[in-house]
Amino acid sequence: MDSFRRLTMTVLMALVCSATWAEGTGPDDTEVKHPKIGLVLGGGGAKGAAEVGVLKYIEQAGVHIDYIAGTSIGSIIGALYSVGYRADDLDSLFHSQQWLSLLADRNMEHSSQIISKSDSTLYIFGFPIKRPRITAPNHTKTFGLSRGDSLVSLFADMTQLPDTIDFDSLPIPFRCVSVDLRTFSEVVMHDGSLPLAMRASMAIPGVFKPVEVDDMLLVDGGLMNNLPVDVVRDMGADVVIAIDLTQNKHTSRRQKEPDDDDASGRQLKRLLQWAFDRPDIDRYRENSAHADVYINPDLKGFSAADFTPRKIAQMIVQGEKAGKAAMKQLEKLKTDNR
Repeated sequence: MDSFRRLTMTVLMALVCSATWAEGTGPDDTEVKHPKIGLVLGGGGAKGAAEVGVLKYIEQAGVHIDYIAGTSIGSIIGALYSVGYRADDLDSLFHSQQWLSLLADRNMEHSSQIISKSDSTLYIFGFPIKRPRITAPNHTKTFGLSRGDSLVSLFADMTQLPDTIDFDSLPIPFRCVSVDLRTFSEVVMHDGSLPLAMRASMAIPGVFKPVEVDDMLLVDGGLMNNLPVDVVRDMGADVVIAIDLTQNKHTSRRQKEPDDDDASGRQLKRLLQWAFDRPDIDRYRENSAHADVYINPDLKGFSAADFTPRKIAQMIVQGEKAGKAAMKQLEKLKTDNR
């Protein structure tokens, strides 16, 4: 059965199973509950610009989104969408913000100097290389070039929410995925600080400092679940639209046991073990196969680091092409009376 026929059957079954008769009413009073639509936004760094292009066609098709789950850049786009931003807003954001500087936590005042120092922080071309040593007894030694402070501030300004919230209380209920580096297990974030959750979900090891929350040391959720279809299903979605930025479909895995001992070494060991074992691959394959509307923009030739205006514009266009190609499936999910 092809994906279009499968989607048709899924929608019809959801409609049939959701039809309820109110007590003491006749056929004309039949209440039909429409299928709940879940949106999944995969990780992929700068390639997330393509997700904005796809969102334009999801909106054009008139699809009502009930739940959102995202990983890494997908968590940023998903969180902003869940609080009320729409495709045109996100398009403007991607075109207007100096994304490379923000993602690197770069200080533009120092960008013209090879080496400079300010407030005990050493910069090379504006990128923070060495910061003051933290001596707090409960501080965990971690690795990563950037603290991501600029991003947290930006997210806080954009979302304008209390420090602690239940993500189900957002206009569209939201979940984002991180990984606890201490246990190397998946963490689905459903409450707390939304900006911090966004930051944690995209904390690429070695690039961003992990985010310490409670007893967890959180990094990029893509290490375990880069396309969280299962997460949005658990939220209650009957039908899932998944936007996958992955181009290499992972056809092989390697296995090897690296050795390391000290505290930061154990973190590195887990990352090396992940790189060799790739425990995320089976999860990814299963999730991508279980999406009802699977959209995979053609982003060959683009990288996760392509945060330049020209590349961003091109990737948005690629997303628009993929969204347009999926319009026949998307229009089947349109609900005029919601």
